[in-house]
Amino acid sequence: MATAPDRGGDPPPRPAAREGTVPAVPPIPAQPTAGAADPATPAAVPPAAERTPGLPAVTRPAAADDAPAAANPADGAARTGKPDRAQYAVCAFLALVGGLVIVDAARTGHAISTADPIGPKPVPILLGVLLLIVAAIYAVDVARGGSGEPEAGEDVDLTTPIDWRTVLLLIGAFLVNAVLIDRLGWVISGTLLFWGSAFALGNRHHVRNLLIAVALSLITFYTFAIGLGVNLPAGVLQGIL
Repeated sequence: MATAPDRGGDPPPRPAAREGTVPAVPPIPAQPTAGAADPATPAAVPPAAERTPGLPAVTRPAAADDAPAAANPADGAARTGKPDRAQYAVCAFLALVGGLVIVDAARTGHAISTADPIGPKPVPILLGVLLLIVAAIYAVDVARGGSGEPEAGEDVDLTTPIDWRTVLLLIGAFLVNAVLIDRLGWVISGTLLFWGSAFALGNRHHVRNLLIAVALSLITFYTFAIGLGVNLPAGVLQGIL
């Protein structure tokens, strides 16, 4: 009867591997120990609550959206509350103009007629007083640190050059009106003024613009004559209008 071999004692020696042959049992890869990082796995950044106080915080480069906005020097006075002293020159100019208007109006004589019962003095005096009030309010606002926003609400490209063609055409339309208003009358010269201004500003509907210009010149002619009692020059149309 066969008996089980005794398992106690040292195991029998294995035969040595021959030169150039692969061992029968492959080596077992070493297991990573605690705290060792796997080179194939990216290191995770620990959350802020689990950071070790002794270690420096992990920094990351700021993204383009996180870049701080550039400070606008124009509204620096408004943010800091310091008055912009250059604005006081504007306040002084407004006050000076208001004072000159009041003084000049006070020196005007009393020329009261049935067509103008109030005379020429009250309106310029009122304008001078309003200029003084605006200058005072403006000065108080500047003293409190108020500052206007440059180009606020305006669609202006400061890099665009001046359109000299449009400017010269507009100047030419006004000069033609000034030369012809006494000879041809306001209706004809005003028509040329309105039509020429529309052409200078780029409108090319010539027939429609001409009709609108004639209507505007007639409306203004009769508005001044009937509503204000001021007769504009009729020129060659004298007796027709």
